[in-house]
Amino acid sequence: MPPRGGSASAAVPPRAGSAAGSASVGSASVGRAAPGRASAPVSPAPGAGRAGAGRASVPVSPAVGGPAGRASVGSAAVGAASAGRASVGSAAVGGASGRASARASVSPVSGGPGGPGGPTGPGRRGRGAGDPANAARAKKRKRINMLIASFAVFIMLAGLGVVGFTYYSTNVTLPDEVPLPLSTTILASDKKTQVARLGNENRTFVTIKDIPEYVQHAVAAAEDRNFYKHSGVDYKGIARAAWNNLTGGDKQGASTITQQYARNAIENLKDDTYARKVKEAIFASKLNEKYSKPEIMQHYLNVIYFGRGAYGIEAAAQTYFGKSASKLTVAEGAVLAALIKQPVKSETHLGYDPAVNPEQAKDRWNYVLGGMVEEGWLNAADRPTAYPKVLAPKKDGNGFGVKSPRGNVVNYVRQEMEQWGICSDSGKPGKPTCVDELRTGGYRIVTTINPKMQSALEAAAQPDRKGSVLKGQPKNLMAAAVSIEPKSGRVLAYYGGDSGADFDYAGKNTNANGDIVGGHPPGSSFKVYTLAAAIEAGISVKSRWDATPFKPEGFANKVQNAGRDVTKTCNKSCTLEESTIRSYNVPFFHLAEKIGPDKVVAMARQAGVSTMWTVDPPKPYDLVKEKPENLAPRKFDRVVGYGQYPITVLDHANGLATLANDGVYNKAHFVISVEKQNEDTGKWVKVPGTGEQRKPQQRIRPEVAKEVTAVLKEIPEENNANLADGRDAAGKTGTWEHNGTPRNAHAWMVGYDDNLATAVWIGSRDPKKPTIVDGRGNDIGGSSFPAELWKRYMDDALKGKDKSDLPSVTGIGDDKAGNGEAPPPPDQPEQPGGRPDCGPLELLCPPGGNNGGGNNGGGTGPGGGPTGPATPNEPRPGGGGGLLPSITPRPSDD
Repeated sequence: MPPRGGSASAAVPPRAGSAAGSASVGSASVGRAAPGRASAPVSPAPGAGRAGAGRASVPVSPAVGGPAGRASVGSAAVGAASAGRASVGSAAVGGASGRASARASVSPVSGGPGGPGGPTGPGRRGRGAGDPANAARAKKRKRINMLIASFAVFIMLAGLGVVGFTYYSTNVTLPDEVPLPLSTTILASDKKTQVARLGNENRTFVTIKDIPEYVQHAVAAAEDRNFYKHSGVDYKGIARAAWNNLTGGDKQGASTITQQYARNAIENLKDDTYARKVKEAIFASKLNEKYSKPEIMQHYLNVIYFGRGAYGIEAAAQTYFGKSASKLTVAEGAVLAALIKQPVKSETHLGYDPAVNPEQAKDRWNYVLGGMVEEGWLNAADRPTAYPKVLAPKKDGNGFGVKSPRGNVVNYVRQEMEQWGICSDSGKPGKPTCVDELRTGGYRIVTTINPKMQSALEAAAQPDRKGSVLKGQPKNLMAAAVSIEPKSGRVLAYYGGDSGADFDYAGKNTNANGDIVGGHPPGSSFKVYTLAAAIEAGISVKSRWDATPFKPEGFANKVQNAGRDVTKTCNKSCTLEESTIRSYNVPFFHLAEKIGPDKVVAMARQAGVSTMWTVDPPKPYDLVKEKPENLAPRKFDRVVGYGQYPITVLDHANGLATLANDGVYNKAHFVISVEKQNEDTGKWVKVPGTGEQRKPQQRIRPEVAKEVTAVLKEIPEENNANLADGRDAAGKTGTWEHNGTPRNAHAWMVGYDDNLATAVWIGSRDPKKPTIVDGRGNDIGGSSFPAELWKRYMDDALKGKDKSDLPSVTGIGDDKAGNGEAPPPPDQPEQPGGRPDCGPLELLCPPGGNNGGGNNGGGTGPGGGPTGPATPNEPRPGGGGGLLPSITPRPSDD
């Protein structure tokens, strides 16, 4: 029966053999109805031509003495009607309870003999009771309907069976049995030694008694306000989500705390499918049957992710507030509860970490507190009004596994994965963050790191390690070193500090202002590129140059030779070879002026130096993207010839590797292969588009690189600084002063053989003590601790390697290209020594270093420029961690 005030429709089949236009109107059940009328369309009678359809009125009377609520509508004989459907109009019926309307529908009527549809006329035959075809069709329809009904019943029974089986076969998993997200293992090149294991979440289990009740209520207010009322499953939520998904909306699911725990507890509940939703609901129901609400809350709070690498309420309390969960206040508990919805940023939302999205984090905090008051869990008068102070996030988050001397290797792995498009740390749409991808991606990554060489470098370089070169020396001293295989570009050992989450002294970093920092003035060690540029320009290392100090036009101070008295040696007739060995600065100023400082910058770029900083103000420039002629001399003046402008240790090592490889450049890299486990077979398979991709390039002519090597080979040879076992090696020292003082701030030793290129830097890690002196108060130059560290490491690293046979000087090029005086006549010996008093490696050098400025003389900085600016871009900790481990965008190195 239709509801009161509604309408009902009754279909009326035609009577077999009835006359054209005759329609039989069935009865309509109505309430106690007043008389009304029903109208039916009327078609013309047979033979009447194409008359228009009329309408016949059919009286409808209320039932007399019939049961209440039922009226009978009699049949109406309609004459002069065309074949078709006659519709009985609505009859208004009344009764004690109101009015109703009924509608009857008349089926198509067959025409009479000779008319449309008749035996002799066009159209189909009538479907009377005696028609065999009609009976067959009816029987067929019945069979089809029975099959459809049977199939539907089967599907329902099968579905119920699956659900029932799933329910009884699902086991409840406790938090200590919950598998962690897939870990990523980063291995050394031997595929055995572990560099790091990422995905060991920061997680500490606590019991419900250690979690204040108001913290529990805050979580319920944020995630499931009916938690204490329902049976673990929000069935209305499931139905609503199913409808939304079915109609093309975003996929949704129920979000009770119990179901969220289920989703985190079972690994196969991670996928976004409807089968998963069924399992999740079943699991939640069973949890609710087995455990009390406090127990479920305990399980949930021990597995849920709060961001910053913190899994569980205890780790979250330590991460965000530096205290245990038991000590949290109401306001702090609400902050953590607000994080659960989205602890990290996505493509569409910044998340609710107050350090990333403070405004919306506070809005959600207020939402949580409002829910607590609404549910009666918090008195309105006790509601906090001040947002609590939250600790700033640490670089890389907690529990990421990079707080070790090898941590920076992980950071470079992340950079290379971003270059391959696996992930993004710059917020690229459609890409997960590299931190998340490494933490949960389940990769097996083989790096270029040689475990024996890495151990040897750490043993020599770590300042606080027993037996290291700097052990027992002033606490401000810091070392950084990088070692590269010239023939491949593989970074075999890397030390930039004791934590990959802190300042990387060997590479690039971002400071608190978001600026890229990390370069150190290379001093005379940069002369290797100036020398190469000169030879490339056709200048012979036998050419002679004036080494006497002088004041260039526009400079405030003289360009000098770091306290060396050239009048006792070659004075105004120093060969380029001799000037390199003795590390005189004045000839290299003249050399850069002659060939152009842009040629020096271009040579450094060709060798592998990707970034160089100006000093006033400190600003990094990408040498790969910028044209050298646009940078020099406008940004990098002639003092570039002897190393005023900062570069990174990694870049310097890459440049040396190119020279060691006879001018063939291989980009320094850290990853050999990236694999993922096939879930079906268990086999490790390479991730497409990843892994070592060498692209060697002949960037420096072989004869140029060999001539540079031949000159540099003389430095260790003639100063009894040879490597063990009589190995040939090329090397160069470098030192730079701290601005405004005669004391040194940066000291280098760089060098190589055919097997290995290594750059070593020593400086200060204390911004309050920028100068570097040893325990006796003596200045540290390149020939002291840096040379000692370099030699010790190279001797260890090269054990078992073939000895190199480095080339000798040929003197190719123009030996008349210099600005020096002609050599003395053959019968007059050159001025005595052939060596400065301090030795080519500065072993006996007086204080003052090798910056070309003596006591802050000459250059565009300590090296002697027109203005004498502040110290060149000295890196300092505390301004942000290494550039690679940070989640801020970084420029490409290539």
